Amino acid sequence: MTRLAVFAAIAALLLAPWPAQAADHRIAIVAAENFYGDVAAQIGGPDVTVHSILTNPDQDPHLFEASPSVGRDLSAARIVIYSGIDYDPWMPKLLHATHASGRQVIVVANLVGGKPGDNPHIWYEPATMPALAGRLAAELIADDPAHKAGYQQRLARFKESMQPVLKNVAALRHRLAGTPVIATEPVFGYIFAALGMDVRDMPFQIAVMNNTEPAASNVAAFENDLRNHRVRLMVYNSQASDPIAARMMRLARQSHVPVVGATETEPPGKTYQAWMLSELDAVDHALPP
Repeated sequence: MTRLAVFAAIAALLLAPWPAQAADHRIAIVAAENFYGDVAAQIGGPDVTVHSILTNPDQDPHLFEASPSVGRDLSAARIVIYSGIDYDPWMPKLLHATHASGRQVIVVANLVGGKPGDNPHIWYEPATMPALAGRLAAELIADDPAHKAGYQQRLARFKESMQPVLKNVAALRHRLAGTPVIATEPVFGYIFAALGMDVRDMPFQIAVMNNTEPAASNVAAFENDLRNHRVRLMVYNSQASDPIAARMMRLARQSHVPVVGATETEPPGKTYQAWMLSELDAVDHALPP
């Protein structure tokens, strides 16, 4: 090849357009809370990308304010998941402001019959995540039938991985049903119900959850239950700071009532299943046979 021909070949290579990177055909999912994002990643596997909005275990979810980047993520999402029944009221507003054609929205509360006024902490209800996993797999298969087998296999694995959680619930219910318990707010309410425990002082819990001052009579009833050992366990929301809840936690410890913390965000490094098992183990250890 002559020197001129070599130069011409090099020039042609330099001037030729670079091959475009392969487009990312994975389905974009945005979850309002990271426990829903975790389940979405378990079902979607390599065929999805998942972005969770609330991920910080030190952040009070009730005080969350969305940033502009959240709006951009929602605009690009094919599937959006949020809790509903007023737990994340900012999500419907953001979805209205970021309209996207063909976007599918899964309101988890609707999958388990939740309605306004119900306890909004529905991820602690044992039936919630299997219902979400099934609905999400159906949406993914409809949108991406080429990867149907993968979605079905991961759904089956997810259901199997939930069995230890359900077995723990059944075993603890057999031992702890009817046990009187108390909480600073009803974060753990669905677990208490699944275990058949007797939850006291709900007016106090609801007031704290709604960021209102509990009535003096409700405060007195809560304190009396702790001082007089009418309850065997107290659960507090370790993610939300409230002076009166902190006061009750100190009183519980002074009264030698076991205290267990519950969070509203999945801890870093844990799957949803591992998180639920750790919460159940905490109750088990606090109330030994």
